Amino acid sequence: MTYTPPLRAAGKRAFITGAAGGLGSATARMLARHGAKVFLTDLEGAPVAALADEINAELGAQVAWSATQDVREEDTWKQVLDAAASALGGLSVLVNNAGIGSLGGVEDIKLKEWHRVMGINLDSVMLGCKYALPHLRAAQPASIINISSLAAFKVDPDYTAYNTSKAAVAMLSKSVALDCARQKIDVRCNSVHPSFIRTGIVAPFYEALGEEEATRKLLRGVPLRRLGEPDDVAYAVLYLASDESRYVTAAELLIDGGARAI
Repeated sequence: MTYTPPLRAAGKRAFITGAAGGLGSATARMLARHGAKVFLTDLEGAPVAALADEINAELGAQVAWSATQDVREEDTWKQVLDAAASALGGLSVLVNNAGIGSLGGVEDIKLKEWHRVMGINLDSVMLGCKYALPHLRAAQPASIINISSLAAFKVDPDYTAYNTSKAAVAMLSKSVALDCARQKIDVRCNSVHPSFIRTGIVAPFYEALGEEEATRKLLRGVPLRRLGEPDDVAYAVLYLASDESRYVTAAELLIDGGARAI
């Protein structure tokens, strides 16, 4: 008799922002393939709707829904979370994945750009945690997974706003985790910290420098000497979303090829 392992996210109901991008789409597929229902949002409505359709077609049932969302808008958060809870029959996983990169040292960056980065990378995470918590409290055990970056710990002076926003996400995650523990509710909160992953966010490096030089620069601080793949991050999210990680909260999970160790 062939052993079939259990689906690791069976029964989970997940809300994922920035789901049309490389990490978001990989996470959505991963969770759905492991038994979760998923509600996907993105600023670009058409691609995220197409992704939901693809997941439903692959799995032969409606397990994915989608909506257009600007994660900086507070009122929209309330509306889409209510819509997600209605569609999924509750909400037990929040994945704050939406984010952007930004170049500029402290003397060069414009205040408008600083606010744009903080709005998408940090304010949205706070709003997601704030307005998802009532839904998550009602669906315990539950999990919040905030996608940060290795840049929270290893600083490049040309990425002032990005470094700052991602470091703040790590601290915000710990604060939320301890707040939930203090309330004695079974809602965990952790941050995930990838280094360079083969997604659209590294495309500008390759366009500007070419394949060989871009790869050399990106990997010079990565002991494993290769870029990560979106599924490397998606498997980490799957672990944190599942009941396998019931004793993991306020943690910083590095997916970095060993980069922080050097």
